[in-house]
Amino acid sequence: MILRELLAGSAHFNEIHRGVPLMSRALLAQRLRQLEESGVIARVHTTGERGHHYTLTPAGEEFRPVLEALGRWGQRWTVRVQRCNLDAGFLMWNVRRRIDRERLPDQRVVVCFRFSGIPRTYRGPCVFWLMLEKTAVEICVEDPGVEIDLVVEADLALMTSVWLGDMPFEEALRAGGLRLMGPRRLTGAFPTWLMLSHFAGVVRPRAPNGLVAHA
Repeated sequence: MILRELLAGSAHFNEIHRGVPLMSRALLAQRLRQLEESGVIARVHTTGERGHHYTLTPAGEEFRPVLEALGRWGQRWTVRVQRCNLDAGFLMWNVRRRIDRERLPDQRVVVCFRFSGIPRTYRGPCVFWLMLEKTAVEICVEDPGVEIDLVVEADLALMTSVWLGDMPFEEALRAGGLRLMGPRRLTGAFPTWLMLSHFAGVVRPRAPNGLVAHA
């Protein structure tokens, strides 16, 4: 999971931790040390800056096709949306890095996500703000105090299904579990900004009745 985060672009400790929310900070620090000692990752100090970040060594980069294959297998064969295991924070952390910035308008767009259908065991935030700009995409879990341009209200399971490619965005809108509120130019463009999961295009096997089979 740590290597997956590094391969996806995370570099700093807090970024990696956001991608492995069930791992304690102490355990993550221990695992990073072990990976560093094994020559899989390297700790890099940036001149003129405090702290450090992590990068993959050539040995770590060789894991890329292995993790890609595991991701495709999981997308194809496992049950992906089980409400009891859903994590809104983990979903939004991945959404943040799958925005097509080339399609964004020139001005900043602030999108507020409000989730319903949250598992009882989930203790994280249910409201998130994405600050979308062509130069960067930032996520906030506290109100940034700026004007909101677009609001996304969604059932968490439904939004996860869209993210994983199980349900088209338009179908989720028709189902009523996903709503976009804002100017028409933004509500119409928003689905084109969302690139979905890296593995959303992996085809799942079909059951005899024509429905998607689940493991």
